[in-house]
Amino acid sequence: MTIDDYEAAYRLWENTAGMGLSEADSRTEIARYLERNPGISQVCVEEDGTLAGTAMCGHDGRRGYLYHVAVHSGSRGKGAGREMVARCLEKLREEGILKCHLMVIGTNSLGRSFWNSVGWQERDGLVLFSKNSG
Repeated sequence: MTIDDYEAAYRLWENTAGMGLSEADSRTEIARYLERNPGISQVCVEEDGTLAGTAMCGHDGRRGYLYHVAVHSGSRGKGAGREMVARCLEKLREEGILKCHLMVIGTNSLGRSFWNSVGWQERDGLVLFSKNSG
């Protein structure tokens, strides 16, 4: 994934049920994320050049994180999401990162069901806290 994919990616995210977007998903912020984590995030592009999926991935030097894993509804069930995630995990392994986390909005039952079905473990006992640093 490169910043050239941004407009198509954002359209996909806007049209993906259960996807949460914020100011952190601006072009500027996504560009910064991609620059900080070069070559790790992935896209899936159809033969006609249409963006069919995204998997944003990076790490903090200790743990990997997946964000905005999304596949266009017309392209689901063909393995694109699994392939993008597999590529992300391989890139993390190449950088010595052996564990990856992803966040799913609690009410996103489709997303939770999918991740459980492909072997990701839903964690109990963790509560996510957030605060603006500005």
